[in-house]
Amino acid sequence: MSKTIIISNRLPVQLQISDGGLTAIPSVGGLATGMKSVHSGGESLWIGWSGLTDEETPEALETEIDNALKKHGCAKVKLTEKDIEGFYFGFSNRTVWPLFHYFLEYSEFELDFWNTYKAVNQKFADAIIAQSDEGDTIWVHDYQLMLVPQMVREKRPNTSIGFFLHIPFPSYEIFRTLPWREEILEGLLGSDLIGFHTYDYERHFLSSVRRLLGLDVSFNDIYLDHRVIKVDSFPMGIDYKKFKDAAIAHQQSTKEKRSDFQIKLDDHKASAPDTKLILSIDRLDYSKGIAKRLNAFEYFLNKYPEYKEKVRLIILAVPSRSNVPQYQLLKKEIDELVGRINGELSTVNWTPIWYFYRSLPFENLIDLYTSSDIAWLTPLRDGMNLVAKEYIATRTDKTGVLILSEMAGSAYEMNEALLINPNNFEQQADTLKNAITMPREEQIARNMFLQNRLERYNVEVWANEFMGALNRKKEGSEPFVSQKVSDVILNQLSTDYSKAKKRLLFLDYDGTLAGFHKDPQKASPDEELYTLLDKLHHQENTTLFLISGRDKQTFTKWFLPKKYNMIVEHGVWISRDGEEFKLLEKVKDEWMGKIKPVLESFVDRTPGSFIEEKNYSMAWHYRNTDPDFGQKRATELNTVLTSLIGNDDISVLNGNKVMEVKSSNVNKGRASVRILGEDDYDFVFAIGDDWTDEFMFQELPDSAVTVKVGLKKTQAKYYVENTKRVRELLKRFIK
Repeated sequence: MSKTIIISNRLPVQLQISDGGLTAIPSVGGLATGMKSVHSGGESLWIGWSGLTDEETPEALETEIDNALKKHGCAKVKLTEKDIEGFYFGFSNRTVWPLFHYFLEYSEFELDFWNTYKAVNQKFADAIIAQSDEGDTIWVHDYQLMLVPQMVREKRPNTSIGFFLHIPFPSYEIFRTLPWREEILEGLLGSDLIGFHTYDYERHFLSSVRRLLGLDVSFNDIYLDHRVIKVDSFPMGIDYKKFKDAAIAHQQSTKEKRSDFQIKLDDHKASAPDTKLILSIDRLDYSKGIAKRLNAFEYFLNKYPEYKEKVRLIILAVPSRSNVPQYQLLKKEIDELVGRINGELSTVNWTPIWYFYRSLPFENLIDLYTSSDIAWLTPLRDGMNLVAKEYIATRTDKTGVLILSEMAGSAYEMNEALLINPNNFEQQADTLKNAITMPREEQIARNMFLQNRLERYNVEVWANEFMGALNRKKEGSEPFVSQKVSDVILNQLSTDYSKAKKRLLFLDYDGTLAGFHKDPQKASPDEELYTLLDKLHHQENTTLFLISGRDKQTFTKWFLPKKYNMIVEHGVWISRDGEEFKLLEKVKDEWMGKIKPVLESFVDRTPGSFIEEKNYSMAWHYRNTDPDFGQKRATELNTVLTSLIGNDDISVLNGNKVMEVKSSNVNKGRASVRILGEDDYDFVFAIGDDWTDEFMFQELPDSAVTVKVGLKKTQAKYYVENTKRVRELLKRFIK
């Protein structure tokens, strides 16, 4: 039976070794909670690092550790101290984390970090391969493991793989600065489904894929060889019931059962009943904007001095990566800021900031959430920020105000909160005043919508939606009418070909026999292709036609000495057995003088584009332009040409990164049918990759074997993945 395999940097289990004994305690984090519905029963396995390095693990306890983890449905990846230093503290947290959070100045591009990251990702991939079978479903989590999907794909090509990124994906302009940017993208594209918290992160990723890898992207689908990778956004929720129930239990508890921390909060509120408590909870990280928040709080108190002794800011900074230099400097900066502000503004009865540098148990978090009148969260960049959701979930009477940075992923779902720009102190000061004075009725109205939404889309729904999308992808509901040329089909085609008495082959060139090149004139045939075409051309009872949109001058230079049959410029010219090209169709060229200035104006306005002039057509190429800008200009040019041409006998052909203007009565379909009628062929084969080849697929009879190169909607019966597979297919015809 197939199983689900979850992979994350850390396992959802904490191992503790003391006095030679071992204890395994389940974690209570957001991911561990969210994956409960996925990671359940004997049909699921969670793979990750145990938290103990090889050096920390006594050899005698290895088996005991494995057995303890097995009871929790887990298996470990063994890592050394050197692995953790280079992979986790190095590349993950000193390269990827700052870069993806837009702190380019903190990113360290160290080759040793990168090499260790690759090696550790391979360790995770090897662990998955050792524990998995082809029918399994694999879900990889987060930025530490971005190379794993492709590493697994190489060994498990038919396995269903999902990946979810829990941090932001940066804009193309930021991501392109990473020296190993292509490798990261290729690693992620080993997945079948890639998930992000927000559409913005999804959009940034798709933009990088288009610009850096040059792949075709349609809406949220990426076309790569024989696969379609789906990209989508799944905003992560929280365990809403857990926080709501904890808050209700907290409200109903007697004074004797309340924590010491809550009693101190109650005493403070009783001594100053008009004081508003403002809560900020973050990991100590430069992306959280804690220093800016403190400065904004000082600005607020100076702008609105009437609120001195009327508000108190509670800062809870949870220790994080304390051995990384930037974090050490950040702690020093925050310590000094808190000390200075408290020193300058405190009175005998009032300290403006309560600062805690520690982690708190769940019970004390609930104390803070339920006691604070305002939650003020101002990350400079944050993948989601679940604290905002947790605060709202604990407001059982629906009071309380959430002030949230618009740079947090959760801001996209929480429009009823007071959204602010964390860099705008003026706006933050005014928003704090608005929060303090907000009527109770307005608080309830805002929080009612927020709570309803958070309760519906909780963390379990998030996990199930992702798995549902991955399973639908696995079931293969791709919108293609063609069938992949499998080994079985290839064997049948080869048999039919060998039995045929008269064969006719139509072979497109660019994107079919040869790959695309930035300069079309440099995409000349290689020796392997010449050898393959020679054998087909000289084969008995076989008529081979190269059929292309290329100009006759280029094909004359490349192929005329070989005496191949050729049809060029989409059916305008024909050459047989090495003869000079002759007109196959009567075409006009008077229109070209009118169209050329239009195309030239678009070349001037679209860097990287150029015009290819043929004898009876003109092509505007935009393969070398910025993908988004080139597509925009192509749409604009299509509109201009369509209105300019009117009812003239001219058409606009939209090809692969090229737009061609030509006579309407000329296309590959018309030309191929004309050749077909010249003899009685019992095996007809046509292959191509572009929209121009669709005319051929449509016009040829149903008995013809038509093949599309690449995964695209097509009239062809079959498809192959790429030019490499095209050549493999044609070689089967000459055995």
